[in-house]
Amino acid sequence: MSAARPASRLRGSLLDVAVVGGGMVGAAAALALARAGFSTALLEARPPAPWRAEDEVDLRVVGLAPSSVALLDSLDVWASIRERRAASYARMHVWDARSGAAIEFDATAEGRAWLGWIAENSLVQWTLWQALEAAGVQRHCPAQVTGFQAHADRITLDLAGDGLSNPESRIPNPGLSARLLVAADGAGSPLRQLAGLETHGHDYGQRGVVAHVATERPHQHTAWQRFLPGGPLALLPLADGRSSIVWSLPEAEAQRVLALDDAAFCAELGVASDFRLGPVLSTTRRAAFPLKLQLADRYQAERLVLLGDAAHAVHPLAGQGVNLGLRDVAELRDTLVAARAAGRDIAAPHVLRRYARRRHSADTLDARGFDALARIYAWQAPPLVAARALGVRLVDRLAPLKRRLAAHAAGR
Repeated sequence: MSAARPASRLRGSLLDVAVVGGGMVGAAAALALARAGFSTALLEARPPAPWRAEDEVDLRVVGLAPSSVALLDSLDVWASIRERRAASYARMHVWDARSGAAIEFDATAEGRAWLGWIAENSLVQWTLWQALEAAGVQRHCPAQVTGFQAHADRITLDLAGDGLSNPESRIPNPGLSARLLVAADGAGSPLRQLAGLETHGHDYGQRGVVAHVATERPHQHTAWQRFLPGGPLALLPLADGRSSIVWSLPEAEAQRVLALDDAAFCAELGVASDFRLGPVLSTTRRAAFPLKLQLADRYQAERLVLLGDAAHAVHPLAGQGVNLGLRDVAELRDTLVAARAAGRDIAAPHVLRRYARRRHSADTLDARGFDALARIYAWQAPPLVAARALGVRLVDRLAPLKRRLAAHAAGR
């Protein structure tokens, strides 16, 4: 990590973009904008833990769609992620526990070698973080934005403890100014709240239980997902041959499963997965995270835009949360590049509206679709289960529709 830059170097300077939030989406945004020629700063409350090959595989993994891989490749970080520890999957098999109706997607039917990749959150974030300095991104960490003021030509951030002054003292520094402020600071986004941008949605009353498991049979480079009465169970292929699970369960049931010993957990998981990969032989420790749908009503304020979870949080059943965020990044970069080429202020209201309109529309469509799917698979009445099964079987047999769904998931 580079040393913090002294405050004197930033007094009176005006950056093009300040990105707040150094997770996968925020770091990708800072890197993409810097590579596109914008002077950029990234502010983060805490540095990411270094990723090391000898450490256990991170419990949080991400399924990267082709659109995300293309973005990461354009930023010259994908090869490093792929070579360190990532697994491709060429098939996705989804089936209903109640009816047995199934749908399968196969990369060969699309003329491709793979549908997507599974990589650790920490690996992706660390690789992006390491690439920032060479791209000229000013990294300020730890940094806390305590407020901001929008002006005619800039937005000024009030900062505390970001290394521009003494980070231990928490004495506010003189501030940092940029033409545009990008809020990529997570679902609870303090910046979104400071900007007065409201959200809507609902809590699913569920938790996603995550672990890595070894099974009797290999994962076959396939992403498996079974819809159970309590929520979907996904088994995702890891590079070391194990599978990463995301098991959506009602709150009380999630707590019960977390409290099981390893043998009992493996036994219950085997039943839940219909022993599709045989008995579950071993498991890592488990963790869980709450599931909710949350969408920002607007993605922009004066000289500010939202990215990633700050704009949208979706059900994990389709594994698209980070992919939506990375599509936000690509759209924002392209919008700002076009504005600059036209000689416009990159944070002019009409410029930011273009980004906000496109991404809000696309993200809302996807989020509502995932929510509808979760509700449909929650149906348990026999006539509704039969109708659901009929719909799934029809989709599986209609090749053009399957291709369209696969293309949408790929970001095309």
